[in-house]
Amino acid sequence: MYGSSTQSSEERKFGERKTEALRYILDAWEEAVYDGIEPDLLARAAMFAALSDMVATYGEESVATLADGLAERIRHGEFTVNRVTQ
Repeated sequence: MYGSSTQSSEERKFGERKTEALRYILDAWEEAVYDGIEPDLLARAAMFAALSDMVATYGEESVATLADGLAERIRHGEFTVNRVTQ
């Protein structure tokens, strides 16, 4: 092997599944926008759906801890898709 930087088969599979899941969400998003649903309403509904599902799976405290870290991640550009680089 090439050391710790080499992804395991399980890590690659997980990454592929994450990409597949995101593709489903983006496809549904595009369809809803095409049908006239405002992106802001979609975003709020998506956040509600995601957080309520995570609370059901992991519990309120775990999800609250995750949410506590979101502000810093947002400020650091982790969720910025169209970044300008110079």
